[in-house]
Amino acid sequence: MTAVVELRGAARSYRTASGEFHALRGLDLAIGAGELVAVVGRSGSGKSTLVNLVAGLDRPTAGEVRVAGTAIDRLGESALAAWRGRTVGVVFQFFQLLPTLTIAENVALPIELCATLAPAAARARASALLAEVGIADQAGKLPAQLSGGQQQRAAIARALANDPPLVIADEPTGNLDSLTAAEVLGLLAGLARAGKTVVMVTHEREIARLVDRVVTLADGQLVSDARGEVPRG
Repeated sequence: MTAVVELRGAARSYRTASGEFHALRGLDLAIGAGELVAVVGRSGSGKSTLVNLVAGLDRPTAGEVRVAGTAIDRLGESALAAWRGRTVGVVFQFFQLLPTLTIAENVALPIELCATLAPAAARARASALLAEVGIADQAGKLPAQLSGGQQQRAAIARALANDPPLVIADEPTGNLDSLTAAEVLGLLAGLARAGKTVVMVTHEREIARLVDRVVTLADGQLVSDARGEVPRG
């Protein structure tokens, strides 16, 4: 299986008032196309650092991070920003939708920023994506007019705007009730079945029943990489 995400000896440290803090320590990890992977661990274990490195939002202090065939730790800032816009879709816990734009405009925004489609085609793709996540009827509304679950569906649609091979979801269900959380997890599983690589930081219990793999971190190190309990079908 070809790795979409590959970390080799990836480390990230920060200087603090009390000394150097090692958020990630020499991590080796490979994730293939179409895998739905949960990253779990206690607060401070390195989960967010890991996904920030994979998403190109942070850089390793040592080692290599390769995503979709590109060694992103070697890219300059402008090249990294362009790469990120086309290669990675990010879903946040608190949605991060722009409050003054309609839902359709929020979804189309990444396309406009990367100029991957003409304006008319961008609007059409936004409409298609909103239909795909089940909220086509909310396209003209502002984010504040939607429920939390609807906003997260819109955020998933936005993450897919440029058809990236990789979707990063950082606590995507942390702000949702249990029923809505299950629906969002179902959407993410559907993306993996369609061939996307999905890496999700989560505190959801019994997550092993829903994903292909559970990667467990502790103190910045990989302590377990286990297969999910039930195959997705």
